[in-house]
Amino acid sequence: MPLLSIQHLSLPIEDPVLKFLLELIIILSAPLLLNKIKVPHLLGLIIAGAIVGPNGYNLLSRDSSVVVTGTTGLLYIMFLAGLEIDMGDFKKNKWKSLAFSVYTFAVPFALGLFGGLYILHFNLLTSVLFASLFSSHTLIAYPLVSKLGIAKNLSVNITVGGTMVTDVLSLLVLAVVVGMTQGQVDSSFWISLSVSILLFSFIVLFIFPVIARWFFKHVEDKISQYIFVLVVIYLAALAAELAGIEAIIGAFFAGLALNRLIPHSSALMNRVEFVGNAIFIPFFLISVGMLIDFKVFFKSWETIGVAAVMLVCSIGGKYLAAIATQKTFRLSRDEGMLIFGMSSASAAATLASVMVGYNIIISETASGEPIRLLNEHVLNGSILLILVSCTVSSFISMSSAQRIADAENEETISGNNPDEENMLLAMNHEETVESMVNLSLLLKSDAADSRLVALNVINEDKRESSMKNAEKVLKKAVDTAAAADVVLQALTRYDDDVIGGITNVLKEQKVTDLMIGLKDGKGFSRSFVDNLYNGYLRNEHVNILVYHATQPVSTVKRYKVLIPEHADQEPGFFYALLRVWNIGRRSGAVMEFYADGKITGILKRIIRKANIEASLNEVTGWEETGRIASGLKADEGLIVLMAKRGMVSYLPQMSLLPDFLTQNLQNNNYLLIYPFSEVKEEDMEKRSISNHDDFAAIGNIIGRLFK
Repeated sequence: MPLLSIQHLSLPIEDPVLKFLLELIIILSAPLLLNKIKVPHLLGLIIAGAIVGPNGYNLLSRDSSVVVTGTTGLLYIMFLAGLEIDMGDFKKNKWKSLAFSVYTFAVPFALGLFGGLYILHFNLLTSVLFASLFSSHTLIAYPLVSKLGIAKNLSVNITVGGTMVTDVLSLLVLAVVVGMTQGQVDSSFWISLSVSILLFSFIVLFIFPVIARWFFKHVEDKISQYIFVLVVIYLAALAAELAGIEAIIGAFFAGLALNRLIPHSSALMNRVEFVGNAIFIPFFLISVGMLIDFKVFFKSWETIGVAAVMLVCSIGGKYLAAIATQKTFRLSRDEGMLIFGMSSASAAATLASVMVGYNIIISETASGEPIRLLNEHVLNGSILLILVSCTVSSFISMSSAQRIADAENEETISGNNPDEENMLLAMNHEETVESMVNLSLLLKSDAADSRLVALNVINEDKRESSMKNAEKVLKKAVDTAAAADVVLQALTRYDDDVIGGITNVLKEQKVTDLMIGLKDGKGFSRSFVDNLYNGYLRNEHVNILVYHATQPVSTVKRYKVLIPEHADQEPGFFYALLRVWNIGRRSGAVMEFYADGKITGILKRIIRKANIEASLNEVTGWEETGRIASGLKADEGLIVLMAKRGMVSYLPQMSLLPDFLTQNLQNNNYLLIYPFSEVKEEDMEKRSISNHDDFAAIGNIIGRLFK
């Protein structure tokens, strides 16, 4: 095979190695160079694409390889938007998202219709399609906002939810206009379109999750799980196209379908985000830049005039819609500007609509020239619109998102948060490692001083075999946590007495939570129950969590949470409840609480400030526990807040629960939480119920709520 000869190098570059190398250099250098001058790297990638593209120095052609990876990047952006949306907040704020979608669709559409009819003098059909170009938007700034850790902010939630609606509406306008140009808009057209969209929605939102849950339960290979995610994205995109709508809507729906099955703190989520942000999304931005041709704006004043109208209608309309949303829902100035920044970028749906309109020939001139539904001035103007709108979107989103993130961080720091959190995972069996680490990723707080520690106690009598087992178990724990980009500290301790070894480590490491895993299918053995009551539970200052897992935590649809009477009077009640809240908040599972009237009232007040998908059921006594637990279905889990002997909420019947669970819930996940029963003197101010500010981590719930 002949070597690449620089002397005979032709443009655009055809050698695949050199092409890919150049693209990777652009992806690598853009963030490093532009971050220093406070320019969003998203904009840098678009400009770089324009420079190296066919309309620039023609170093690279916009061939099929660029289009394929770029299309994947576009689908990836929409998929991540659907995947990372908080479904509890989405349902809570659905009317806000709907109102925003009305604003952000109607205002730019009205401006565009006026501009098309009275300024550019288009016909009605062309003006309607022209106006629809400005109603849609692409969440090009979403990765930047997500990186700053404010993806759950109300303004982001409203914008993401509204994007789905307004993009669907604008693309429906496209479908109707195309149908009218072909004379196909009749009752059968509307029936066919409605049925196909409903069928598509049902398949993606209801059938896909069932298939995905089965896949994640039965296939443990991490690479296969990631490839499955890509397959789901493209299947949903294809299904959307078959239904007569754009592929980006399918990708967004795919994100919603997998939302509950890929926890935000999981290893799979880390892989999905990493590959998308490192490869696919940058390729999309470069491919968008390759469309830009600056020369066309120096060839025709008419093109400049059309482009000016498009910029005013699109960016001006999005600004007015964002301000209207801000005023309607009394959001802060920064939140209003973030909505404007995220919704101002026009790329995907706009480009799709323009290309479709440009390719539709409605008649011919006397000289035989085609008269297109959207002329070349609109096509060239759309390229300038993409560049300017993406520039505005990048700068506005970055500045407003940074201010919001700084304000949230300042609020968290200034609040009376609990002291350092140290979670200890006591591990001895390799088969329990992955399930314990994955649960701990849901339970732990986001605080920088939160630590995960895995411990294996080596038996002095069986030193050699115990050392080999410890090395294997702890390596798997470290690797599992590292896959989710979390640092886990591995500890080994030599001791004849396992209980004594763990107890000493609890003191040395200032542990706040101890998790113990039960082997699948074995449950509570007599020896373990004895160690639990006579050993682990004697550590009064520590939350004790006993976990039994038969399936991945991400595939559990619903948890039934049992809380005994007077549990709210225990010192560790709210800390234990925080763990339950984190499971619901991060896994997306529905939490069904069963408690007495007083505790149910407390839960209602918490839900108002820290929303999760939950239902509250008032029960009169512990006697109903067996009935509730026995009613557990497949893909449901059980969480029980227990009590240590001598505590106010302790009941003698609690001692029977381990045997009941072992006999009846062998095929379900369950978690027993024993809240700490005493508060250290140095922690009294922070951990006392009367001054409990711990819920700042899940919803800025302040201590006064619990007084």
